[in-house]
Amino acid sequence: MKFTLKPYQRTALEDMLAALDRAKTIHERETTPTSVSLSATTGAGKTVIAAAVIESLFFGNADYEFEPDDGAVVIWFSDQPSLNEQTRFRIMEASDKVVSTDLVTIEPPFSRPKLEAGKVYFLNTQKLSKSSLLTRGHETVAEQDVLEGMQAFVQPDMQGYTIWQTIANTIDDPDLTLYLIVDEAHRGFGTKATRDKSTIVQKLINGHAGYPPIPVVWGISATIGDFREAMDDADVSGDRRYLPPVQVDGFQVQESGLVKDVVKVDIPAEAQAIDMVLVRRGARKLKHSSERWQTYCETQKLPDVVKPLMVLQAPNTPNHDKIGEALDVIFDVMPELGSDSIRHVFDKHVTQTFGAHQVDWIEPQLVEDRTDVRILIAKDAISTGWDCPRAEVLVSFRPAKDHDHIQQLLGRMVRTPLARRVPGDDELNSVDCLLPFFDRKTAGDVVRLLTAQIDGVPEPTRRIIRDECLMTPNKSVPETVWRAWDNLPSMTLPQRGTSPVKRLATLALSLSTDGVRHGALAEVSRQVHALLDDAAVSYRSRVESAIAEVLAVRLQEISAKFGAKSVEYADIVEVADERAIRAAFEDARKAFGADIAHGYVDHLTTDDDSDDALREAFVRTAALACVPEIREAVDNKSDQIAADLFDEHDDAIQELPDDRRQEYRDINALAATPQIEPLGRPRTRIEDYVEENEDKQLLRAELVKLHLMSDKNGDAPITKLNDWEAEIVKHEIARDGALGWYRNPPRQTADSLGIAYRDEMTGNWRSMHPDFIFFHDIDGEARASIVDPHGHYLDDSLVKLQALAAFAEAHGAAFHRIEALSKVGSVMKVLNLKDEEVRAGIMAGGRPVDWYYNSNFASNYYAENTV
Repeated sequence: MKFTLKPYQRTALEDMLAALDRAKTIHERETTPTSVSLSATTGAGKTVIAAAVIESLFFGNADYEFEPDDGAVVIWFSDQPSLNEQTRFRIMEASDKVVSTDLVTIEPPFSRPKLEAGKVYFLNTQKLSKSSLLTRGHETVAEQDVLEGMQAFVQPDMQGYTIWQTIANTIDDPDLTLYLIVDEAHRGFGTKATRDKSTIVQKLINGHAGYPPIPVVWGISATIGDFREAMDDADVSGDRRYLPPVQVDGFQVQESGLVKDVVKVDIPAEAQAIDMVLVRRGARKLKHSSERWQTYCETQKLPDVVKPLMVLQAPNTPNHDKIGEALDVIFDVMPELGSDSIRHVFDKHVTQTFGAHQVDWIEPQLVEDRTDVRILIAKDAISTGWDCPRAEVLVSFRPAKDHDHIQQLLGRMVRTPLARRVPGDDELNSVDCLLPFFDRKTAGDVVRLLTAQIDGVPEPTRRIIRDECLMTPNKSVPETVWRAWDNLPSMTLPQRGTSPVKRLATLALSLSTDGVRHGALAEVSRQVHALLDDAAVSYRSRVESAIAEVLAVRLQEISAKFGAKSVEYADIVEVADERAIRAAFEDARKAFGADIAHGYVDHLTTDDDSDDALREAFVRTAALACVPEIREAVDNKSDQIAADLFDEHDDAIQELPDDRRQEYRDINALAATPQIEPLGRPRTRIEDYVEENEDKQLLRAELVKLHLMSDKNGDAPITKLNDWEAEIVKHEIARDGALGWYRNPPRQTADSLGIAYRDEMTGNWRSMHPDFIFFHDIDGEARASIVDPHGHYLDDSLVKLQALAAFAEAHGAAFHRIEALSKVGSVMKVLNLKDEEVRAGIMAGGRPVDWYYNSNFASNYYAENTV
């Protein structure tokens, strides 16, 4: 893959490969058709995941020991040709092995007896209709006018086969396995408005008129329920077996940085006609965003500058003059834009007149790449599958009753423009929504909908802003605090599926590419090769035995004499040929990585590159990979070398642009265990000047001083803090020597202190983010303290408390205090996790968390006001 997959994408890839392998096995052994669904929120990169799965089907995947399916044929089915074309481009963009000739859009004439292995064929609903040139002929006639004897199975003109026959022949070929991907499954069928589509999909999946059903159906939807409901509505059931679905966790998608973190909603404060006021505000936001992106991209030396887009959303019956007036307002704020910067995506694909402006139509899938287009006029959600990461401002002229349409369109605008979070910069990780015709109550309903339900992303991960407070580094916080900040440790969240040697090779290649350490890949290769040389001597007998196994191909001969009642078995050993040796060498490629394995062959043949020497080198390298102790030694050495390289070049890595620093964070996280990385400094933070109480009333938020990020007056609103947290903040900044405090973001970002721990239920790694970091003057030095109030009654309270204790054990020296707090009755209790006895008691476990807060391990938090 050209792209480095996010952790959740790697998990989805692994799960999908396992599901498809199982589906193929069921079909081969039982001739039972199967189906499986992949569900993921908007912005999760479903097409990238699918591209990785297809690439693995065709070419195998060493990371997951997945062998290629040499007979794999994929049909990608959707209800829109434009969506298929967009998908085809994305697969080419993502995969470095699936090339354009492997991605075939089926167009008439398509005269092939069956589909070809190793290719993806794109079909859409219209191509399978009765009037399609692929199914009947080049001339469309009414059913009653069909010539006598010309039935549905008659081949179309210039084609030896109908598309139905081609698909059936592919299914019937025992050497081929047909996989059908139904993209945006809930759109392809299953609604009364699309009954014809439902019938077509039903025929395709279930089979009809003697044609067989599709062996393996893979549905891609926003939720699991979408796919199952669609299959049920289309009556796609029968004997088909549903395999367990693969579902991407929306929280992990938000954590990845692929989806914008902040949604800012602006509405009128009182009933008055201020639609153009909000349009002007939207235009100013677009201008400000454009300037910030220009500065950021130039500072980071990015090849392309992000050009933000504004979407003007019109009602189904638009007022063209009103839209024209809005365009005049926008141009008044941004005179550098002209009429050529506007396009529309209305259902009529013709030039439209809006006031004094003539606006051309544009295909939705082209908007993202047409950076000259800065204003897009739309109605509903534009189109299924459409997304535009650079769309950052939405001004909707729809009335309040159309909040579903607004939520739907906003859901298409949530991708981040750079496919990553801009570290510490809420402004560039946000989207603005301006609703001129909404009152406070209806807007509040939309806010709650967006927060809780938009594309399945849970509440804590996406913030909704009503009255924006833009915060930048607080000028009243001394530089000593920031220097202390720079030395604070944070933990990576381990990813899956990469060996230590591959991780080391990736790190070395990046160091060389970025000019941080020239020749790093060759250097680490020599180190690992020397280790293999030493291991070959230390484990000589084991290696010789392994060589013998590589060279031996074991067979069994079964024989019987005529008239005899029994058979005889004989074991036979043949000498491995070149193909068998190459197959054994694949284990070395998986164990050591391709670069190290092939490099070691070159190392062994430096003085003799004859065929015999080369053969012996392949055998010896394969044999070394068969000795577990050698593989373990190589893994351990690789981890050590990688840790040394990270330590040695940490300062140089921190000087690199954000995208390259993110690459090193991802490489660091490829380790099997959590790694330590420095915290990044926040650049901008967006909070809300208003908050909602239990009665759903909006109130002005309380302002507090000394937060590391503040507005221009040095204030920070403490929205989203419960009563515990607010009183703790005020108590801590009232202590002697208080220098500053920081509300730690609850997600895996460069500017959030994270602590990794194992999920006891799944065994997967998770991350916790302590609520607060406080800075105090301790003997003339700025020292940081972690203070984490966490309800002892919560399900995850014990595992998170133990994670914090383990972190204190390993990294307590970097902090003045590490404390866990909880309220017992009316008393705030504190556990001092820098106390060895307290840590030992917590790590021993076996008790509910409230026991610890009621025990002698805990003390009263407010007992004294000392640092």
